[in-house]
Amino acid sequence: MNQNNSRRDFLKTSALVTGGMLAPSFLVPGAYAAPENHLKLAVIGCGGRGTGAVFQAFETGHPIKLVAMADAFEDRLEQSYKAISGKYGAEKVTVTPEKMFVGFDGYKQAIAEADVVILASPPGFRPQHFEEAVKQGKQIFMEKPVATDAAGIRKVLAAAEEAKAKKLNVVVGLQRHYQSNYREVMKRIHDGALGEIIGGQVYWNDGGVWVRERKPEQTEMEYQMRNWYYFNWLCGDHIVEQHVHNIDVANWAKNGYPVKAEGTGGRQVRTGKDHGEIFDHHVLTFTYADGSVIHSECRHFPGAANRVDETFQGTNGKVYLSAGNHGNMTDWKGNPIYTHDRDNNPNPYQVEHDELWATLVKGEYKFADAENAAKSTMTAIMGRYATYSGKVITWDEALNGSVDLFPEKLAWDALPKLLPNADGYYPYAIPGKTKVI
Repeated sequence: MNQNNSRRDFLKTSALVTGGMLAPSFLVPGAYAAPENHLKLAVIGCGGRGTGAVFQAFETGHPIKLVAMADAFEDRLEQSYKAISGKYGAEKVTVTPEKMFVGFDGYKQAIAEADVVILASPPGFRPQHFEEAVKQGKQIFMEKPVATDAAGIRKVLAAAEEAKAKKLNVVVGLQRHYQSNYREVMKRIHDGALGEIIGGQVYWNDGGVWVRERKPEQTEMEYQMRNWYYFNWLCGDHIVEQHVHNIDVANWAKNGYPVKAEGTGGRQVRTGKDHGEIFDHHVLTFTYADGSVIHSECRHFPGAANRVDETFQGTNGKVYLSAGNHGNMTDWKGNPIYTHDRDNNPNPYQVEHDELWATLVKGEYKFADAENAAKSTMTAIMGRYATYSGKVITWDEALNGSVDLFPEKLAWDALPKLLPNADGYYPYAIPGKTKVI
C-alpha cells in the first residue's frame, strides 16, 4: 500500500463514558465473553477515509459495534454502510435506518448514540464536530487537518482543553506519530543525537487529486461540498490538507512551532474553473524561535517529479525520513548514527487505532493529540496566509486573524461565501492584494 495515498484511498460507552473513563461494567472479568459488553462507535463523514477508519477500528479485534452513521450526503452514507456491513456483517454493524443521519445537523444525533466517534468529514467541519463530541463526553478519533482557518483553530484549541479536563482520549490522524521509523528517529533527535536542529526541508510534491464534474441539478453549496478539495472553507488548500503531515514532522523535530512564515505560491498548471480557488504550488520558509529555518514545499504538477519526505540538519549530523519507512541518521562525515529497520514497520494507519482502542477497553486516559494537531494545522494555515498575501505572517497575527471562511448558513439552497463569476471561474488569491487575516 502506498502510505502517502492509502489514507484517502483505503476502502478494503455514552453509557460507558463518565468523565473520560469507561464504566466499571465494561471492566468486569469475562467482559469480552459477554455479547452485551462492547464499545459503541459512530462515524461522522462516510467517505473513503471515514469508512477506512471504521475498518481499522474493527481490525483491532476489540469488542466494537458500529451503531450510528452521519453524512451530509445520503448516497455516500449508503455506500459506506454497504462496504462496512458487507465485510463485517450484522454482528459488528448494528446501524438501523433510524440511526443513519443525513444532512448538516445529523452529526449531533449520531454522536449521541456512541461511546467513541470517528470524525472524518471534510476539514472545514472538524471544529464544530470536535466541539460537539467533546461537549457530549465522547472518546475521539479525528482526521487531520483539524480546521481550515484561524477561527476554526481557536475553536479546536478550546475544545482540546475541555477534552483534557474531561480526560477524553483524542487521537488525530497525523499517522507519522504512530509510525516506527518516525518514532525512533524523533526519540534520538530529542535525545540530542544530531545536536541542535538548525535547518530542514519538508516536501509534498505530487500530481494532484480527483476532480468531480459539476452537474446541472446541483446547487452551489452541493457542488462545492462534492468538490470540497478545491475550496478553502472545506479543505484549506493542499498545503493544509496534505502538506500538514510534513509540516507537522518539522514541528516535531523542532519540538515547537514557527514564529513566522514567508513565501510564494500560485496557480501555474491547475487553472480550470473546476479547480475552485486553491493554488497548485506553495514554497515557504518557516522561522522558529531560535532562528532556525525550515524550507517547506508542496505542489500539484502532473508529470513533474514527485517527492514526499523530510530531511533535517543538526549541528552534529543529518537525517532523512519518509513514509516509506526510511530513517537514516549520519554524522557530517557520513558515519551512521542510526539506520531504521525498514522491515519492522506496522501500518501506522492501523497502529493509531490499535493503540487508541487498547487504551479504551482498559478504561485508561492516554491520548491528547488535539492541541499539537491544531498547532501544526495552524502552521500550515499560516503558510497559506503567507503565500496568498505575499507578506511575512507572524504566528500571533495568523492565530488571531479575523477572517472566517465558514458559510453564514448551512443549507443546500444557501450560498457559500465564495462564488463563481459569470463565466464560472472562482476568484483566487493575488499576492500583494489579498487580505488573509
